[in-house]
Amino acid sequence: MPTEPCRSLAAFAIPAFPIVKQGDDLASLIVETAVRAGISLQTGDVVVLAQKVVSKAEGRYLDLRSLKPSPRALELAARTGKDPQLVEAILRESTEIVGAGPNIIIAAHHCGVVLANAGIDRSNVGDSADDSVVLLLPQEPDRTCREIRQGLLDRLGIDLAVVINDSLGRPWRQGTVGTAIGASGVPALLDLRGRPDLFGRMLMVSQEAIADEIAATAQLIQGQADEGQPVVVVRGRFNWGAPDRGAASLLRPKSDDLFR
Repeated sequence: MPTEPCRSLAAFAIPAFPIVKQGDDLASLIVETAVRAGISLQTGDVVVLAQKVVSKAEGRYLDLRSLKPSPRALELAARTGKDPQLVEAILRESTEIVGAGPNIIIAAHHCGVVLANAGIDRSNVGDSADDSVVLLLPQEPDRTCREIRQGLLDRLGIDLAVVINDSLGRPWRQGTVGTAIGASGVPALLDLRGRPDLFGRMLMVSQEAIADEIAATAQLIQGQADEGQPVVVVRGRFNWGAPDRGAASLLRPKSDDLFR
C-alpha cells in the first residue's frame, strides 16, 4: 500500500507532437519531441498516449471496401442502421456482441475491453473523402505499453510508466471518459482491501482504478477533436507500494458483469 498519498500532481502535453505514421518508433518520437520542447522527463512520470497514435504506429488501418459482409453482419446492419462493411469489421475485431441498437453496437474486443463498435474509429484517421479507411485498436495494448516503456528506459535511463488511453462510454452515465486500455509501470488496479479507513474499519471491497484515473486526467488535456495533443505527461509523487499490473487487470470477469 502507498506509504504516503500523492498530495499533488501536474499534467501537461508534450507540444508539437508530429503526425504519427505506420512504423514510427513512439519511444524515440516521445524523447525527441520532449527535447525540442525543453521538457525533461523524470523518474516516476506517467506518459499517456492516445490510442490513435499507437494504432497508427502499428499500422492498424483497415479499408472497409476490402470486406464482404457476412450474413450476420447484414442482419446486424439492418437492425442498427450501420454500414454492413463496418459491421463486418466490428465482428472480426470482437469476441462477443454485447448489445446493439439504433446506430450503436457494443462489442467485446479481442483484448477484452467492452466498448462501442469494438473501438473502430474514423475520426482523426487521415484524409479519406469517403470514410472508407478506419483505424482499429492496438492488438495487445499492455504489451505495447511494456515495449514503449522499455524503449524510454533504453533512451533515457530512467523508469517511466506508460498508459494508452481511449474514450469509452459507461453503462450508468452519459458521455465518454478517458480510460486505460493498456498500462505498464503502474498498478492499474490498486487493491485496498484490508486497509483501514479513517476510523479503523477495514475496507472489504475497495479497489482503485489507478490507470483509468490517470487516463482521464490526461484526456482533459488531449481533448477529443482537433487539439492535436496526443501525448501527455502526468507527474506526481506517486508511491504505489504495489506491483505493476497491466490494464487487463481492470477488466471485470464476465461472470461478475451485470450488464452481460
